[in-house]
Amino acid sequence: MKVTQERLPASQIGLEIEITPEMSKDAYEQVIKKYTRSANIPGFRKGKVPRNILVQRLGKDYIKAMALDNLINDCLEKAREQEKIKAIGQFELKTKFEELVKDFEPGKEMAFSAKIDVEPEVKVDNYKGLVVQAEEAEYSPALVDEFLEERRSVMGTLIPVEGRAAESGDVAIVDFVGIIPSETEGEEAKEVPGGKAQDFQIDLKGGKFIPGFIEGIVGMKLEETKEISTQFPSDYGEKSLAGKPAVFTVTLKELKERELPELDDDLAQEISEFETIAKLREFLEKKFTKEKEEETKQNKEKAIVDELVTHLEVEIPETLIKNEVQQILAQSAMDLSQYGIDVKELFSSDKLPEMQNSSRPEAIKRLKRDLAIATVAQRESITVDEEEIAEESAKVIEQLKGKDVDPDRLREVVTEDLLKEKTIKWLEENGTVELVPEGTLHTRSQTPETIENLEAEVDSEITQASETVVEVEAKQVATVENSQDL
Repeated sequence: MKVTQERLPASQIGLEIEITPEMSKDAYEQVIKKYTRSANIPGFRKGKVPRNILVQRLGKDYIKAMALDNLINDCLEKAREQEKIKAIGQFELKTKFEELVKDFEPGKEMAFSAKIDVEPEVKVDNYKGLVVQAEEAEYSPALVDEFLEERRSVMGTLIPVEGRAAESGDVAIVDFVGIIPSETEGEEAKEVPGGKAQDFQIDLKGGKFIPGFIEGIVGMKLEETKEISTQFPSDYGEKSLAGKPAVFTVTLKELKERELPELDDDLAQEISEFETIAKLREFLEKKFTKEKEEETKQNKEKAIVDELVTHLEVEIPETLIKNEVQQILAQSAMDLSQYGIDVKELFSSDKLPEMQNSSRPEAIKRLKRDLAIATVAQRESITVDEEEIAEESAKVIEQLKGKDVDPDRLREVVTEDLLKEKTIKWLEENGTVELVPEGTLHTRSQTPETIENLEAEVDSEITQASETVVEVEAKQVATVENSQDL
């Protein structure tokens, strides 16, 4: 067997494999022997079927296909070992199998072509002395005030309002239906998908809906029906609606205002495990301060890694991209299932291809980051010792107490995370990270869902506040460090 290698784009190796006459004949004869021993043909005892009858019943093309399938798989595996190919994924034939079957003759030489993804060649130059800017997330006492005001609002009592129009901060009960106006003459307007509801309760606060919707309700009177013209943001999640104008017909059915409780010790006891509002404030100050410090740390790491990736040269094989996409979707499915969402319907066969395609950019971004970091770690001989791995693994096991943990997978994840952390720290120490005020580099916009998630996280931690602040913070750090890949 002769093997000729060819380097292909996208980190692939092409193979041209020449098969000797003896190999082709032997593969064909092996299939004949197999079916002679096992075939059940009326009128003949098992193992005693004449060769010509067996070929007639099975068909020569079928036997050739079976022989060729065995021969190709065997040759590819031998080629992998013989040529010492660091392959990832499976071989793919470059020659159509049907054509090979048609040309295959036992006892004659033949050739076929195949390709396979291999470990990519990674090149990273000029990674020492990187100069970047990162935003410094600073703690502000307003964060505590805003959080407590939100909790007051949640705990407030709704009181019906009469004799005045809707005001900002009220709670409205409305019916609404939204349409997308026709863009061309003669075309019918379309209803906004999911843009219809009855007896819908809505807080009249900015940022909860698309721009203009809340503002349009403010000023309405009870039982009034009004058309509110809006426009979906250009970055709206549903791409078919992004940037589209919409008109919502809204009827104001009820109007209420919140009577807020006093911001005192009684409220602190009702929303947390703390006895006084002063202790709750102290906890929140430490909580938000630590969050901002962690956010600054992440901003610095992201800035240095993003800059590192610009010095990366690599062709990422399709196998790695597909595997990373699979991991992203698997993690998404796991996260969504925790909220009671039917992931089987969401990840149905007709929707999956689109989700896989939309996840590719993120998968490629992650792979580039990881390959760049791993290359620097290797070139600078950055390693993680056993003591560090054991210590960090113990923290994770404590965090995941009561859950099944694969020790081999845990060790792999912990080792990868620690190595990334040490490499990024090395890059920072051997580079320059300039901290700039928050909002300098980009405008941050939080969706209502993001804000609610952050509030939910803080609420969850407040309910555990019977523990010491140090204990709570230690758990938070362990979660941040280890939850990304588990």
